[in-house]
Amino acid sequence: MGFFKSLRDNHNNQDKIEVEKPFVTAVIVAAGKGERMQLEKNKQLINLCGIPVIARTLSAFEECHSVDEVVIVTNSENIVIIADIIKEFGFSKVKRVVRGGVTRQLSALEGLKCISEKSEFIAIHDGARPLISPYCIDKIVLAAFEKKASSAAVKVKDTIKIANDDGMIIATPERSSMWAVQTPQVFSVILYKDAFNKAIAEKKDYTDDCQLVESYGFKIQLVESEYTNIKITTRDDVLFAESIIRARSDTF
Repeated sequence: MGFFKSLRDNHNNQDKIEVEKPFVTAVIVAAGKGERMQLEKNKQLINLCGIPVIARTLSAFEECHSVDEVVIVTNSENIVIIADIIKEFGFSKVKRVVRGGVTRQLSALEGLKCISEKSEFIAIHDGARPLISPYCIDKIVLAAFEKKASSAAVKVKDTIKIANDDGMIIATPERSSMWAVQTPQVFSVILYKDAFNKAIAEKKDYTDDCQLVESYGFKIQLVESEYTNIKITTRDDVLFAESIIRARSDTF
């Protein structure tokens, strides 16, 4: 509770303070190619109100108090470009920019290989979620300190239907129990490594880190996030994100 209160007070007064806590590394997975947006470059490099997506993402982790270092996983052709962005904006927490794998899981694994030896928790985040707030990151990390595994999520607003291959409805799940999972997803490093070892041994490849850890038999704490923590996937998402930024009156 002391750590939580320190973080809460810190966010209120905007002053940095030193608090004792486990060492946390954030792994930012930024290897997406923007194929669904029909772009010729990595979608993390497009601008939102004049600032690259990856810069906005890194800014939140730079400002949050629970994360000590950041590792970025990206495509080999973008390593130098992202390194230049880090230098331009002065992101001091970024320790490594490394090449990703052929799948998201393998990209996360490359990030895992590069975390500090003293890291006790790892926070996996989509580089294409640039609107996450520093306070939300801290809430999710704090939950992981208690539960060993946590994830950002929001309650589903719409009624969800399950359909067959022909598009015919076959079930309507109870909406009150449905959540849309986001990132960051935070895990004890020991737990995350054990889950990875199991997946590798079974030759499984998961697109979601929670699913990876769930397959190991571990339950994950969902932490209510923000509906504005959207993932930039389509051109409409760019328009939506820029409208959120303008509404926030972000000076960054």
